[in-house]
Parts: sequence; C-alpha cells; structure tokens
Amino acid sequence: MRVLKAIMRQPSALFGLVVVAFVIVLALGAPWFAPFNPGDQMFDGLSLDGAPLPPGGQFLLGTDTLGRDLFSRLLFGARTSLVIGLVANGIAVAIGLFVGIVAGYLRGFASNVLMRFTDLMTAFPALLLAIMLAALLRPSLWIVAMVIALVNWVQVARIVYTETRSLAERDFIMAERSLGAGHLRVLFMHILPHLIPTAIVWGTLGIATTVLLEATLSFLGIGVQPPQPSWGNIIFESQSYFQAAPWLVFFPGAIILLTALSFNLVGDALRDILDPTQRGRG
Repeated sequence: MRVLKAIMRQPSALFGLVVVAFVIVLALGAPWFAPFNPGDQMFDGLSLDGAPLPPGGQFLLGTDTLGRDLFSRLLFGARTSLVIGLVANGIAVAIGLFVGIVAGYLRGFASNVLMRFTDLMTAFPALLLAIMLAALLRPSLWIVAMVIALVNWVQVARIVYTETRSLAERDFIMAERSLGAGHLRVLFMHILPHLIPTAIVWGTLGIATTVLLEATLSFLGIGVQPPQPSWGNIIFESQSYFQAAPWLVFFPGAIILLTALSFNLVGDALRDILDPTQRGRG
C-alpha cells in the first residue's frame, strides 16, 4: 500500500502503471475483447485488388496482408509478448539472484568462478547471443523465453553480488554467525529479504527489455513463429507493406514502444521507493 501511494504521487509512474494494467487486462481478456479469431483469413478483409484494408469500419485497426483483423492479432500478440516477458524475466531474476548471492556470500574459488563466468557472459552482446541460441534451437514461445532468460540474468547477478558482499560484512550478520547460525539460515533469513526490493525493481525494469528483445527476435524471424501472433512477428510479416499499408507497422511498433516505456517508468519509480539509499531523502 505504501508503494502504491508513492507511485500515485508521481505522474509519470502513475501513467506507466495505468498503461501496464491496461495492457495486462487486454491481454488476459483477449478471447473476449477480440472481435475476430486472430488466425481467420476473411474474404472481406482485403480490398478488390487484394490489398489490406485501412483502419475503420468493422476492422478497427485495419487488416493485414492475409485479410486478418489487426486489432485481434495485437490483442493475442499482447498475451504472447507478456507471457514471454514475465516467464523469461522471472527465470533471469532467479538465476541472477542465485549466482549473485552464492558468489557474494561464499567468496573464494566459487565466487571467482561464478563472477568470471558472469563477466564472460557480459562480454557477449546480448542480442547476438540470443540470435545464436535461437538459431540453434527450434523457435517456439518457450524456447524464446528460455533464450531471453539465458542472456538477461547477468545484470541482476552483478547487482546482487555487490549488495550481498556488503550485507555479509554487516554487524548483524557477524553477530548471527557468532551465535552459530548456519549458512542457509543467514542466507535465507537475513540476506535474501534485503535483496527482495532489488529483485522486484530489476524484475520490473527487465520486462521492458524482454518485450523489446522478443519483438526483435520475432521481427528477425527466429522468435515466436506464425501463425501464433506476437508484436514482433506482426511487424515482420508486414514489413514489405510499410509504404502501402503503414498502419501494419505503426500500430504494433507504437504498442511495443508504449509498453516498454511504461514498464521502465514503473521500474524507475519502484527503484526510488524501494532502494534503501533513497529513503528519507527529499
């Protein structure tokens, strides 16, 4: 409740939260909100010369190159993009937390191995690594989610590693150890709770990156495969009609941009609210 009230006092964060909530509601309610099945090719969805129809009439946002309703495909594409965003980012945060906590708490050889591996992963451009992994595997919704998770955990791991090292040297941790507490108790009862705000913030910020990366992979043809709609492959299928039917690219592109911006606005607000170094300031 405190977090929600703090967000309500920030216009940009409130705007982001409203947009995120709106997109989630549309995605969850896609089967009821969509006027047509996203895969149906309709004879009246194309003009007499076979061109897609512009926005208006029974087709709110027009039709695509196969006569399918664009609005319906965007609604179902939201489900695909958000599922990948939540699943992939959830896995990435979990991996980053595990690596960061273990490396920051244990120190020594295990810490060096884990952090050098993290540095190695950081050295590879995330997009190129994702393209390579997606090309090697058979693209599908869950494969794309796994690929994105495997390239997005390194930032979380480095942040958690730094915070864990700092926490492990605090007096209350030293006191707990002197009383005979085991490593698992210290990690789960005293260190992990302090890292939850960091995980929430990076989880929220990471969804924006994940949505953009999924759209990029789908646009390149190695993401979610048709006929299952996603915002990226809608643009991919329509790119050759950019001049003749610009709405086919503009609408999904605008939605991707607005969704990513909104998650970033909410994540930035959560960082200011939950970051202990920001409390009591202002």
